[in-house]
Amino acid sequence: MSIRTNILMRVYLAFGLILLFAGAVVVQLCRVQFVQGSKWKAMSKAMSTEYMNVEAARGNIFANDGSLLATSVPEYELHMDMLAGGIEKDDIFNEKVDSLAAALSHFFGDKSTREYLHMLREARKDGDRYQLIRRRVTYQELKAVRKFPIFNMGKYKGGLIAVEQNKRILPFRDLAARTIGYKNYNSVDANGNSRPVAVGLEGAYADYINGENGKRLMQRIAGGSWMPVNNGEEEIAPKQGADIISTIDVNLQDVAQAALKKEMMISQADYGCVALMEVSTGEIRAIANFTRTKDGDYAERLNYALGYATEPGSTFKLATYMTLFEQHKIDTSSTIDCEGGRSHVLPGNSRYTVTDVEDNHVISARRAFEESSNVAAAKFVYNAFHDDPSDFTDALYSYHLNDKLDLDIPGEGSPLIKTPKSKSWSKLTLPQMAYGYEERLTPLQMLTFYNAVANDGKMIAPIFVKEIRRLNNTVERFNARVINPKICSDRTLKIMRSLLEGVVQEGTGKNVIKNDLYTVAGKTGTAQIANGSGGYGTVKKHQASFCGYFPADHPKYSMIVVVSNPQGEYLAAKIAGPVFRAIADRVYSSDLEMNQSVPLRYVGNTGLPQTKRGNHKAVQEVFSKLNIKPLYASTTAAVDTTSGLAFEDVKYQKGTVPDVTGMGLSDALYILGNAGYKVVARGSGTVIKQSVTGGSTIPKGAKLTIELQ
Repeated sequence: MSIRTNILMRVYLAFGLILLFAGAVVVQLCRVQFVQGSKWKAMSKAMSTEYMNVEAARGNIFANDGSLLATSVPEYELHMDMLAGGIEKDDIFNEKVDSLAAALSHFFGDKSTREYLHMLREARKDGDRYQLIRRRVTYQELKAVRKFPIFNMGKYKGGLIAVEQNKRILPFRDLAARTIGYKNYNSVDANGNSRPVAVGLEGAYADYINGENGKRLMQRIAGGSWMPVNNGEEEIAPKQGADIISTIDVNLQDVAQAALKKEMMISQADYGCVALMEVSTGEIRAIANFTRTKDGDYAERLNYALGYATEPGSTFKLATYMTLFEQHKIDTSSTIDCEGGRSHVLPGNSRYTVTDVEDNHVISARRAFEESSNVAAAKFVYNAFHDDPSDFTDALYSYHLNDKLDLDIPGEGSPLIKTPKSKSWSKLTLPQMAYGYEERLTPLQMLTFYNAVANDGKMIAPIFVKEIRRLNNTVERFNARVINPKICSDRTLKIMRSLLEGVVQEGTGKNVIKNDLYTVAGKTGTAQIANGSGGYGTVKKHQASFCGYFPADHPKYSMIVVVSNPQGEYLAAKIAGPVFRAIADRVYSSDLEMNQSVPLRYVGNTGLPQTKRGNHKAVQEVFSKLNIKPLYASTTAAVDTTSGLAFEDVKYQKGTVPDVTGMGLSDALYILGNAGYKVVARGSGTVIKQSVTGGSTIPKGAKLTIELQ
């Protein structure tokens, strides 16, 4: 055989082997891809790991006095690793599983011992590494479960896996629930697109409250479930959200809700709302909204005070008369013929008739306002502005009644103030606007206008939040935004305040709201409302409202009450008036700055209130404000013991852990935070236990757990 032939044979052989190997590779690839593809895909999924978000605990929402309105509490989901290190051997598992099943059954009471035993044995048989035991377990329950047989073998040996979750609770339940709101969620619009929805303070301040999510390494197991790799611990700890300090006063909120609901039950109205605002600051102290439910009860469903714009009725006459006086069209002694409380107003138009409740004839502008004469308001405005109605509407726009308040809570209703350029403007519009029709305002928008009169003409937007705090340090502070520094001249302002007081002293509010303890200024409003698509129709529906402020001589609070479609009696003075009076009475009696007619006296044998450990200056300040002075009477002498109060500062050596037992949550967080430690709080009330005892030395930045009860 020649050398050339020999070389060619070797080349052909090598090339053939390469082709054969390449073919085998292709065949194997096809086999893996198409024949065994599902098998390997399932294995990949089963063995995959992924970092998943751990939701941060949302920040708290506090009331104006520090009461907790909304908070996040830890809640746990319990799972069990059936192949944990301590129970790898069957004899250990079989020896204790009966006792574990009995303990679970007795403790939770949701299944019998036999059912728990069957579940645990089946999970053991299947080699389940993440068997669900129980959802929604509290921290106190978790502490008890950790002492059960098998689980008491330790964190890793016993197989118990506790996955922490956060549950949002409202300590006062339905108190201001709609204003507090709830976390943003995704809703689907008419086009099928997902959109964020923000409700109440929870939604408006979500960027602050939500905090920063952590990360937890999770592994996919059989059945598509995910289990934590490190027994529930986070690889990156979540950062708790900031706290919101709202303007709501829990006591006044409770009073407002009770008074409104009582009237709603009596009148069987469709819905109603109340808003109480502090005059000088614009801070909303109480806001209540009730909707009639199918079973005849009332619950908070919609925030009518903020989001529902309707025709206000006679409460709008404040703007009407303010414009007339400001432009010198009339004065308080100007008279008008009300024609017996029934007038056509427009010359030559007999179809349009304005009516009054009273049979009024010739009356003054002052009396017309106090008696809420629709005829007088319509005729005054028509006579003054029919040649150029824009003079009237321009004045309303100068009050910013056509502008939204731009509130911090989303969902504000849009106001409507017509002008002669509006498509729906007609000859009837001008006189009807005079007594509160053909325009729309929300209750809060109307309250803001009345509050401006009480606030010496300065119109400010209502606010619901005062501060944002993180770790008890102020991050941001909020003040009311000035909408209009002066809505009218001092002369007009003085007249309007006098007229508003006259409504209560001599007018429509006299029999219900007038009292001997404090003065009230305000205006009743009874409006007929449209009955759905049927318009005003033959079946009449009404809205009763009262808006005003008190004490009239030095206003501190303004308030609006609106009750829609009461059954039977519908006049504002008899429906909205009692609600206003009941709330104002309670506010006046509880506010020491307003109610100083009776000197405060403290009698003997009274004990001092209990106080928690903390800042003694704060305690002394509270005692000083309350004027606490216990006296122990004697037949021979009176012994003053007020100097016997003993206070002690919380002291700790720098670099050591402070002792915070006996403190409230705020003080404990403040002390430990300033000392440089991260704090996890469990429970509520007073600190009874801390994970690291006071005086111990641990690095700054370490995590401490405190338990409160």
